[in-house]
Amino acid sequence: MFLLNRRFVVVGLIVLLSFAVFSEAEASYGAYKVKVINEFPHDPEAYTQGLLYAENDTLFESTGLYGRSSVRKVALQNGKVETVHEMQASDFGEGLALLGESLFQLTWLKDTGFIYDRYNFSKFKKFTHHMKDGWGLATDGKVLFGSDGTSTLYKIDPKTMKVIRKQVVKFQGHEVRYLNELEYVKDEVWSNVYGTDCIARISPKDGTVIGWILLQSLREDLKSRGYKYFEVLNGIAWDRDGDRIFVTGKLWPKIFEIKLRPLPPSDPLIGEINNLCIPKPFHLGNLES
Repeated sequence: MFLLNRRFVVVGLIVLLSFAVFSEAEASYGAYKVKVINEFPHDPEAYTQGLLYAENDTLFESTGLYGRSSVRKVALQNGKVETVHEMQASDFGEGLALLGESLFQLTWLKDTGFIYDRYNFSKFKKFTHHMKDGWGLATDGKVLFGSDGTSTLYKIDPKTMKVIRKQVVKFQGHEVRYLNELEYVKDEVWSNVYGTDCIARISPKDGTVIGWILLQSLREDLKSRGYKYFEVLNGIAWDRDGDRIFVTGKLWPKIFEIKLRPLPPSDPLIGEINNLCIPKPFHLGNLES
């Protein structure tokens, strides 16, 4: 979510994370930094709202902004948009999830969304959900998980779109607000937190944040190379078969391949997680998720 200044040159980035199964010792640290090991191209005008990995280095992406929202099929290796469905100007695209052969897409400031045939975007139907707003969407292959920009994580029946359960996401007793784009990764729900360069690893059992991925180094790298007009981190996709994680930000300029590195308990960043990853409450106004 971020307010776009249209005078800026628009650029886009996806970041690829590669990680091993976490041991109990590593998980006890609760925080990870990243190391960049490769780069890939991405559409420089994609205002990424949802991202997911299908197969064979194929991504599906939902982009936002009024008059520019879309659902698209994207080739990871060269960033080529292979198929695109342009949405109506009155719709602002949001979170995206692939369940079976159907793509579920949310829209901002509405209680409606769309279900597309993954092989033919012209075949779609509308649905109504019961969250306060449409921000992030993910699936474990059976149910949907949704976010609405608050600290609430929703579990949703994909057949009826009714809420099965909702939980308040907390870290060490603090509510984690502004949950944005979601992905289901190894029995966890991962969430971008709007306004930060952090990903929260959430237990879907009780809503507890069990770890953080700190991506501040990516923003610093972009700035050091002269990039100025990019926005917040948003978009997570898991390649289940290849055990890879892809992340992106709105209007970022590159695609990175990244490995996770656990932070030792003595690292000063551990003590800064509340400041780095848990935004203070603020008025959203007309900001865009």
